[in-house]
Amino acid sequence: MSDAIGLAVDIKKRGRGGERKIEAMAADSDKDLEGVLVVALEQAVAAPYCSGRLADAGARVIKIERPEGDFARGYDHLVKGESAYFVWLNRGKESVCLDLKRDDHRAVLGNMIAKADVFIQNLVPGAVARLGFDMDSLRKRYPKLVTCSISGYGEEGPLRDLKAYDLLVQAESGLSSITGNEHGMARVGVSVCDVAAGMNAYEAILEALIARGRTGEGAEISVSMFDGMADWMATPLLQHEGGRPPQRVGLAHTSIAPYGVFKTKDGADILISIQSDREWRILAERVMGDKALAADPDFANNVERVKRRAKTDGKVAAAFGAHNVDELIEKLTAADIAFGRVNTPAELSTHPHLRRITIGTPTGPVSYPAPAAQRSVEPRKYGSVPSVGQHSAKIRAEFAPK
Repeated sequence: MSDAIGLAVDIKKRGRGGERKIEAMAADSDKDLEGVLVVALEQAVAAPYCSGRLADAGARVIKIERPEGDFARGYDHLVKGESAYFVWLNRGKESVCLDLKRDDHRAVLGNMIAKADVFIQNLVPGAVARLGFDMDSLRKRYPKLVTCSISGYGEEGPLRDLKAYDLLVQAESGLSSITGNEHGMARVGVSVCDVAAGMNAYEAILEALIARGRTGEGAEISVSMFDGMADWMATPLLQHEGGRPPQRVGLAHTSIAPYGVFKTKDGADILISIQSDREWRILAERVMGDKALAADPDFANNVERVKRRAKTDGKVAAAFGAHNVDELIEKLTAADIAFGRVNTPAELSTHPHLRRITIGTPTGPVSYPAPAAQRSVEPRKYGSVPSVGQHSAKIRAEFAPK
């Protein structure tokens, strides 16, 4: 296994030479994890998100696909014939197709794991053990190995065997109950449970690699979609247990008014957020042009405005509806009022603040939003999305039983 991860070394003990070395390693962000081998027995969204971020940082990621390929390849064919999810989540990886019912293919996987730094899998709980790769045994055999299992409800507990997909976990965790409006519940429009699990796995693996640089020992990690979303639901849960369960309010705020969407004269939707009574007075006087409202004790503080939410919102709606969007945005900007346009993916596509990267796919280059983190060093270069089994022959030869 690679000893490339030495990030936890105390550079104060290493002296100035050691400090310069760390800086030199960090100067090329494409190679932060260079020399790290990640074997990913993965499908769908959560595990590919995690391994994809490791690939972005320079790790060699070998994606194990079933003979017909990761089923996420078939979610749609909207990106030059490729799946939108698959193109987003699988850049920079090598793809090998293995039929793990075959002894010789399991032997190839075993040899890969023997040389790996990280082994990620998101099969149903118990499946990887039935294939002969239970995590306890792997960790005993390869003490430096970091293993990570991603599942719906974890490896233990009463729901461990329950099938888990993103929307099911949104419902089970309570997220659906606080999403939507007074007319009903709604799904969060992106796969937040899957993505949260992938993010949690990614950070846990990085922590384990840092610790391994200090101790020489790997780790066994388990991440569940439910736990990740339950963590994100901490505030609504505490509000409920404190006696005030959160209500579905659509594009509004349960505790603040005005905080919501208002339509302009020419039909644009503008969302504003008033965070203080001072901001309310500025909004009323400088944007709405109503000095009397700014001084009205019935609306002077947030508690009173929330009591009279319908009237508060009605006054704002009337004022905003008298202006075209460009004029209103100019007023809001001049008054330093927080606002945002309610855009669709169509507007995001041409948004002036959107950063993009371009990556290769089996059917040609594709441009989509860049990862959030920006670095002061040279921009990262991102690898291509592999075709099904693109690297099978090379990888099977490399890790064939001797």
